[in-house]
Amino acid sequence: MQYRTFGRTGWQVSDIGYGMWGMGGWSGSDDAESLASLHRAVEGGCTFFDTALAYGVGHSERLLGQVVRAHPGRGLIVATKVPPKNLKWPGKAEYPVAETFPTDHIHEFTAKSLENLGLDRIDLLQFHVWDDAWAGDDGWKRAIEDLKRAGTIRAFGISVNRWQPENVLRALDTGLVDAVQVVYNAFDQAPEDRLFPACRAANVAVIARVPFDEGALTGTLTRDTRFPEGDWRGTYFTPAHLDATLTRVERLIPLVPAGMSLPELALRFILSSPDVSTVIPGMRKARHVDANLAASDRGPLPAELVQALRAHRWDRVPNQTP
Repeated sequence: MQYRTFGRTGWQVSDIGYGMWGMGGWSGSDDAESLASLHRAVEGGCTFFDTALAYGVGHSERLLGQVVRAHPGRGLIVATKVPPKNLKWPGKAEYPVAETFPTDHIHEFTAKSLENLGLDRIDLLQFHVWDDAWAGDDGWKRAIEDLKRAGTIRAFGISVNRWQPENVLRALDTGLVDAVQVVYNAFDQAPEDRLFPACRAANVAVIARVPFDEGALTGTLTRDTRFPEGDWRGTYFTPAHLDATLTRVERLIPLVPAGMSLPELALRFILSSPDVSTVIPGMRKARHVDANLAASDRGPLPAELVQALRAHRWDRVPNQTP
């Protein structure tokens, strides 16, 4: 396992982290299997774990807390997220900040996350949605400053809305943001334009999420794929979007070198960016843990392959699909 510096926090974190959304109640999730996968990741050197109170109404946080308490002294980094008070995703400028992240809500839900985790502090507390229209509000700033001062949290971050990587630049100017979580993968390359340079200049960590484009870049989806009732992926991959996505996957597959899998290519493309501090694939099975963690030691892709993947950039816009 390879490690990178997590922005100005100075933490050394595994460059392959662990995204825990799928453990919050997705179809097919199993707690025993999830816990076994998490423990296996720790033993494999993974140190960064990303969850949220909204993942199964604290269920994912409770699983992570069990694992962290079982591995004292391993330097595991716990990242979780405060949901917006109005429970609306994504964040929009039309929502007043009093309806998304008022001071009392931030304190209340930080306390709930701590209770779920069973820990004394949170390493990285993030807002689960964001709009830069809220950047000037003093309430959320005061709450974050108070939580840091009290030692309740060590650092603060923002999870950026899908396909809006620049909708956080004003927040970075406040100096309070230590990390940004953003969709970044072989298709979604737009964060490289303005977000990554801004984070580099401010020494803000970058967490790359959705490395496999919700499963499309694993090579396991087909045009006949259907998700169970209630599974979020069923709303994301509408028939039209699934078809468009798989067409692009089919164009990309010829670039996968012999002896390399498509998921490995996807992860190593992200690791080819020095601006990324860690990437957080979702992993619910031990075999996924083993395969994904192995990509760390294989390192960045050759420069010529990265350049070839540039042609597969896909600039999508919010509300184009759910």
